[in-house]
Amino acid sequence: MGKGNGNRDRRVQFTSPSLSYRSTTVEVTLRDASVTSAPGVNWHVGGRPFYSTSAHKLYEDLVHSVERTTIYSLDNGFGAPMRLRSPEHLAPVFLMWPGRIFDVNLLNADEPEVPMMDGSALPFFSRLRREACVPQELSFYDAPVRAEWELSRPGEAAYGCVRIAPSEAFEVDYRLTTVDSAVSVAIYSAEDLFAEFMARTFITEKDYREARVAGLLAGVDETSGLLLPEGSANRNLYRVDEEPARHKVLDLLGDIAFVCPSLPKVRIEILNGGHVAHHQIVRRLLPYVALRNPSQVG
Repeated sequence: MGKGNGNRDRRVQFTSPSLSYRSTTVEVTLRDASVTSAPGVNWHVGGRPFYSTSAHKLYEDLVHSVERTTIYSLDNGFGAPMRLRSPEHLAPVFLMWPGRIFDVNLLNADEPEVPMMDGSALPFFSRLRREACVPQELSFYDAPVRAEWELSRPGEAAYGCVRIAPSEAFEVDYRLTTVDSAVSVAIYSAEDLFAEFMARTFITEKDYREARVAGLLAGVDETSGLLLPEGSANRNLYRVDEEPARHKVLDLLGDIAFVCPSLPKVRIEILNGGHVAHHQIVRRLLPYVALRNPSQVG
């Protein structure tokens, strides 16, 4: 078990461009759990409470949307709804320390977007690892979900599909036909997460040009992820094998871990998924998150 560095709070800031802004900052404070403070992740925007995984039923109060990233909105009765964007690369890191308390604060409420860093979870993990010390055993919960559905847009043919079944741990088969990338991942321990943490977000040159013309991705540059030339998988550019599919697994981990820093014991097969599909999966897992009895695997 990682014990941290004594009883003092440790505060870490991360600053970089984000998807939409030239510079954003998120501050993470590590605290020790106690009899009066349950472990979990407390998300804040501009210093105001937004969501806490120790009260995960509040997830139902969040409005979810997607704009090349996960976006959560919360109507707190004080004017315009609060927003929190792009937690999916940071949230999986907290899976490594399910017995710790993390207070996360997006410092600028007018630009409430987690910084991109290099487009992966690795910078967040590497820095927090210095403060939180040795990763703990992962937390899992039973989720006897059996479901299968197609992914489609209104008026269009299906472009992908999802299948879920119970498993002994957290397993994912992710396939992307658009960039010819596929990976099978089985997560039993903290070590199994590392390859996914390394995988950077990606976009093709064509999609990048179109997004910039549409006024999107205003904050990113060539250091923010993996830019794929058109018409080729370009595996020589990859940091880890099948990096695009591995990054989609990382996104899935982030969308699930945002609810609580624990993984469901399921096997998920996804063809051409994304944050919309991930949220559909999360909705099916929510009843079991509420009933979860955290356990170890193996």
